[in-house]
Amino acid sequence: MQVVCMRSSDTGTGMPKHECFLLFGRFAFHHCLVLKTTMPKKVKPAGDGKEEGPVPCKQVKLDAAGGPSPLNLDSPSGLFESLISPVKTETFFKEFWEQKPLLIQRDDPVLATYYRSLFRLSDLKSLCSRGMYYGRDVNVCRCVNGKKKVLNKDGKVHFLQLRKDFDQKRATIQFHQPQRFKDELWRIQEKLECYFGSLVGSNVYITPAGSQGLPPHYDDVEVFILQLEGEKHWRLYHPTVPLAREYSLEAEDRIGRPAHEFTLKPGDLLYFPRGTVHQADTPSGLAHSTHVTISTYQSSSWGDFLLDTIAGLVFDTAKADVELRAGIPRQLLLQVETTAVATRKLSGFLRMLADRLEGTSELLSADMKKDFAMNRLPPCYVGDGAELSTPGGQLPGLDSTVRLQFRDHVVLTVGPDQDPSDETREKMVYIYHSLKNRRETHMMGNEETESHGLRFPLSHIDALKQIWDSSAISVKDLKLTTDEEKQSLVLSLWTECLIQVV
Repeated sequence: MQVVCMRSSDTGTGMPKHECFLLFGRFAFHHCLVLKTTMPKKVKPAGDGKEEGPVPCKQVKLDAAGGPSPLNLDSPSGLFESLISPVKTETFFKEFWEQKPLLIQRDDPVLATYYRSLFRLSDLKSLCSRGMYYGRDVNVCRCVNGKKKVLNKDGKVHFLQLRKDFDQKRATIQFHQPQRFKDELWRIQEKLECYFGSLVGSNVYITPAGSQGLPPHYDDVEVFILQLEGEKHWRLYHPTVPLAREYSLEAEDRIGRPAHEFTLKPGDLLYFPRGTVHQADTPSGLAHSTHVTISTYQSSSWGDFLLDTIAGLVFDTAKADVELRAGIPRQLLLQVETTAVATRKLSGFLRMLADRLEGTSELLSADMKKDFAMNRLPPCYVGDGAELSTPGGQLPGLDSTVRLQFRDHVVLTVGPDQDPSDETREKMVYIYHSLKNRRETHMMGNEETESHGLRFPLSHIDALKQIWDSSAISVKDLKLTTDEEKQSLVLSLWTECLIQVV
């Protein structure tokens, strides 16, 4: 590692004079750590021994290149650590996450070969034969004079037409959510969803030489770019909307000069926060470029979590406080502007809710937990996945010792009874899981999904927490009143493939 001090005139980045930055490899940038490294061929598993372990199901064996993966796929934390190696995870989240870009450039032929195996231009022929559609699965586009020109046809995608648009119109092919069809991407993204606790989607971009697919824009997701084939020239600009909550195009005359400019090669990784303005093109005279964008943390801000939890907090507080149940002033809804009296009243209620929040340990997540469990990838498996939908092993009894399995794919939450026939709306314990989710619909937006899980009376919360917090627990020791309740609870969890007898 080399620490260098330079004047702003030396770099052309507009940094304050004599500001220090780190210089690694081919390029150096202010506010962007650039690493050029050779990754070790074997990466030791990371983690503290209690966060997560190997998923207890059959795993997809080897990557498409035919050898062991150079990434550590033994655990979610191990995968992420190997993905950003040699940067440490503590450094990444302290210095880069939601703050500034990170570029890691590698001269590692093993990793480059592995990245190429994730998705190739040649994969499109077999994928198109499986029934891909324009708009849903594939977009064909090109950036012309700073604007996006969509070249989609109607209906099914035919490979020969797709290749013609690619070769003759120099169009970019955007393939949506390839983890639906590519096992190794499924493997990677399933682990990353466990690691982040948030949905992880992906798109592949294949751009011919001397062409650009998209105009300058920013996204509402945290972005990790893996360069798979060829080279891609990138320009990053300072955010016009830091940590943006929506996608937006940006005009060239508004974004100024690039803050960072570089070229990715196979095996390289680029991260940048949501809101980072960017554009990329394939240099002329070279082969086509293929990269995959892996993105996460859409609608996962504190603001989103507050909106999700506030409804349950208000519901509970109104049960206990008659003031919140009192009616609003007459004709308040007919007024153009909220009155000062109403504003003061609302401010007082918010302070009361804040005080109540300080004294509770159970936040009622109305939708976010359920939405995550409903829409995420199922655990990675080979075969027909019967082991995830049919319970196996010994039937649990009162004398059994049980443990939770697929821990990273199960969420537990408390909420009002969702049975419309129940007028009391008592609190219930809900367990949602992703074991029966369909990989084919992952992150496809308008595809129908359903929730999978169980519902228990609130009196079962302590027993469920025992199962969640223990590596293994005797059924007899569960905090329930009767043996019948204990047996019924573990039988329900076993039938749903959530626990196993040890």
